[in-house]
Amino acid sequence: MKILANDGISQKGIDTLTSDGFEVIIVNIAQEQLVDYINVNGISGLLVRSATTARKELIDRCPGLKLIGRGGVGMDNIDVEYAKSKGINVINTPAASSASVAELVFAHLYGGVRFLYDSNRSMPLEGETNFKGLKKAYSKGAELRGKTLGIIGFGRIGQEVAKIGLGIGMNVIATDKFIDKASITVSLFSGTSVTEEITTQDMDSVLANSDFISLHVPAQKEYVIDKTAFSKMKKGSVLINAARGGVIDEVALVEALDSGQLSFAALDTFENEPKPEIKLLMHDKISLTPHIGAATLEAQDRIGEELASQISSLLK
Repeated sequence: MKILANDGISQKGIDTLTSDGFEVIIVNIAQEQLVDYINVNGISGLLVRSATTARKELIDRCPGLKLIGRGGVGMDNIDVEYAKSKGINVINTPAASSASVAELVFAHLYGGVRFLYDSNRSMPLEGETNFKGLKKAYSKGAELRGKTLGIIGFGRIGQEVAKIGLGIGMNVIATDKFIDKASITVSLFSGTSVTEEITTQDMDSVLANSDFISLHVPAQKEYVIDKTAFSKMKKGSVLINAARGGVIDEVALVEALDSGQLSFAALDTFENEPKPEIKLLMHDKISLTPHIGAATLEAQDRIGEELASQISSLLK
């Protein structure tokens, strides 16, 4: 039985699937050629990340397809319910990448409060000729300890973000449409742990009281953060989006940055991927990464193993 990992899969995932008798193909097939490749090569399972889509047309034209898997959490690039209605198994890996995404949030936060996103651009150009000027420009950094971190979306990833925030001494608040409270356990390397219960609040309270706001919500039909939401935030606050593109009104974001309503923003996902708006890419108050929240070696190993386990369970 053949599995096409069109957006790649870790070696651990390949090894596990191979040992279970599957043939794993890791070539990348262009979207417009994918239907023909699946049919000609007798592919039973299609694995994707965020680059490849599996829409109704592909599902209808690939009758031999038995499984579609998403290496990650969000499945907005797959017509999930339609695939299930056709008898196709649809799987994802909701727990595998949580820690990696959470760590990226704090990479952006630490880089932001100390202006690393800008100094890393300026130092190669001016470090030799304007060292003292740059030192003065970046000398008004801030600490995260003692500040309030607001989390919008308190599922697995949101709770992982909370763990780090609590661990470094932040006040963590959260809002979620479906979760009233959660017990957050911060585990130390020694094996000891501390647990704190966080009761979620309404959205407006989180917007108004947070120094830093991190988004962890699925793709939506409407913006989660729009012009009105920006107006409710603290003056000089910060917004991080390592969730999905399209949950922030990017025009309103630029306006909030230009007006000083936000001091900086951090974006790992964009409304127009893979071609983000140039105003975002060139803005001097935005820390940028190209949708790499789950892109650590450890997370990819966990994703590969979790996919392999589910595939073996469903198709053998």
